Amino acid sequence: MPKIKAGNINLSYQTFGSGDPLLLIMGFGMPGIAWTPALPFLSSFKCIYYDNRGTGNSDRPEGAYTINAMAEDAAALLDALEIPKARVYGISMGGMIAQELALRYPNRVEKLVLGCTAAGGSSAKMAPLEVLEKLIASVKLMASKPEEALEVLVPLLYPAEFIEKHPEIKPLMLAGLKMAPPTPPETADRTIAGLIQFNTHDRLPQIKCPVLIVHGDKDLLIPPVNADIMKARLPQAELMTIADAGHGYWAADPIGIHQKISNWLKT
Repeated sequence: MPKIKAGNINLSYQTFGSGDPLLLIMGFGMPGIAWTPALPFLSSFKCIYYDNRGTGNSDRPEGAYTINAMAEDAAALLDALEIPKARVYGISMGGMIAQELALRYPNRVEKLVLGCTAAGGSSAKMAPLEVLEKLIASVKLMASKPEEALEVLVPLLYPAEFIEKHPEIKPLMLAGLKMAPPTPPETADRTIAGLIQFNTHDRLPQIKCPVLIVHGDKDLLIPPVNADIMKARLPQAELMTIADAGHGYWAADPIGIHQKISNWLKT
């Protein structure tokens, strides 16, 4: 993946497909290459996916990695690529970055997809502490023991029934992890420090562009009630609930789900 100067750091990014620009923002501890399974279904857009600070080949500055800072990274990437306005699709932490990007730069976000995410603040419904601790532990293990990391992470992303039916999911994820530089353990700590501050709840009604909220109804990491909370704050938003899907909702029906998202982005 090439690098480009975006604001005060270098971000590693890649493009795929052709058409109107679609900025893809990945979640906690994962490099941009994690978007690869979705790209064939979004090829009617010029997809721009990148490594958030601290992941992949992007710079790893000191200090907390706040959502505000990562939203500025996203805007700076659009600047560097000379893209004045884009559709934006963020998942999990990437959905939080996408919210902040739309709030800070409303004229630069044409349409917004918020996948398996939350608005933060006191209104957000958090996963149980032991679930969050497992998530952080898995991200910290990725660099040194990726197989062990996935043993912890996969049950957090997918329902047990799905894992039983799809034993190939772990080998596929492991192969994907080996395609990018491992996320260093300190990135998890710096990102958690920033996530604690995140809160868009009171400001969400300021987002006026079309919004699609997508959430699995069996999400362990970000409980699905958070989608309802965001929908209540965004009257113009559409809500797509994926039945029997976890945090990795796209795996439940890759073709069908991405087709719906793609069609919504086009209209």
